[in-house]
Amino acid sequence: MAKEKTVYVCSNCGQESPKWVGKCPSCGEWNTYVEEIVRKEPSNRRPVSGIETAKAKPITLKEIEADDEPRIDMHDEELNRVLGGGLVPGSLVLIGGEPGIGKSTLVLQTVLHMPEKRILYISGEESARQLKLRADRLSNISSDCLIVCETSLEQIFVHIKNTNPDLVIIDSIQTISTESIESSPGSISQVRECSASILRFAKETHTPVLLIGHINKEGSIAGPKVLEHIVDAVLQFEGDQHYMYRILRSIKNRFGSTAELGIYEMRQDGLRQVSNPSELLLNQDHEGMSGVAIASAIEGIRPFLIETQALVSSAVYGTPQRSATGFDIRRMNMLLAVLEKRVGFKLAQKDVFLNIAGGLKVNDPAIDLAVISAILSSNMDASVEPEVCMAGEIGLSGEIRPVNRIEQRIGEAEKLGFKRFLLPKYNLQGIDTRKLKIELVPVRKVEEAFRALFG
Repeated sequence: MAKEKTVYVCSNCGQESPKWVGKCPSCGEWNTYVEEIVRKEPSNRRPVSGIETAKAKPITLKEIEADDEPRIDMHDEELNRVLGGGLVPGSLVLIGGEPGIGKSTLVLQTVLHMPEKRILYISGEESARQLKLRADRLSNISSDCLIVCETSLEQIFVHIKNTNPDLVIIDSIQTISTESIESSPGSISQVRECSASILRFAKETHTPVLLIGHINKEGSIAGPKVLEHIVDAVLQFEGDQHYMYRILRSIKNRFGSTAELGIYEMRQDGLRQVSNPSELLLNQDHEGMSGVAIASAIEGIRPFLIETQALVSSAVYGTPQRSATGFDIRRMNMLLAVLEKRVGFKLAQKDVFLNIAGGLKVNDPAIDLAVISAILSSNMDASVEPEVCMAGEIGLSGEIRPVNRIEQRIGEAEKLGFKRFLLPKYNLQGIDTRKLKIELVPVRKVEEAFRALFG
């Protein structure tokens, strides 16, 4: 018979304790321990996946054959790019995102375009009829994708054994539970045990598995942190539900770079890949409007131009408001302090609102120059020329620091018809200006940039 015991588990890192503690000794978070009932199984229990494997023995590094395995083409250029060139056989990939952001839509749309593969879609949240209605809305492509609605891990492995699929989709990991643990689905011990069993199955059978996961209110993957350590890749699907753009970002990838980025546009018939995001993110009719500056940003390895909007007005209340959408509010406060101290613009009694157009969240420090240019443009009520683009990081002493991959940024601006490009003076070294049709304006300090923009 199985023995039952009660343990307390940290909901942040998965650390176990026989009694409740206020502060987790492992991760240092307060009030994260929750009580769970765990049933200890006998040591001779068969593995959950039902797959018996031979005992492994140590071998030397020379004896291991490391052939380049062909990756599975997902028929989606953006998804292939973020995965590092396609899906690796035997890998476990976790896709997380807010409710209703389009995780299930992305995965279902992808498998509908893979009729050459035998795919098993396990749904723990939606009925088969709901999936059929969504599939009809997304695509007319006929697919032999197998659908099963199941939440028991043991039954899932039975279905996998009977169908022998090339790819397994589990939507979502928080709804799956195993009989060996007596706690509710979605609890820390259930998520940890189920994901470990699925990983064992993926590695032993060489079958890739896509997991869909929820996120918590802080925006990170829900469940214990060990879930992110177990999987091979963690993809974050993010965006604002009120905007049409979605970004697929790689947080962890054992088979590729985490600097990759995929951009999608949400439509009535599903997600459309955005191959050239600059043309969609730029608003062409801002001529003569103050508070708008165009920045050349790089997210991942791809450059694109974004519109930075700012509004500066006199503070109505005693304390001036500071608000930023899509940009770090602390960095904006730092840039305002630089303008106040180094350049002499009095913004202490002004409300400052900043917005990155299109609902994007940008972390590239190279858009600092566009941010302060938009803020100053709104403060002076003088427009920036619409054919001017810029890139540069602002230092605390008011200097404009060099940025990486400047040739790609310039090339993107030139391709979209911009005439002038403001860049840090140091970045001008090594650039062959004879081949460029765009005028490069090197600037060393913030004052020089403002003179070049406003005269």
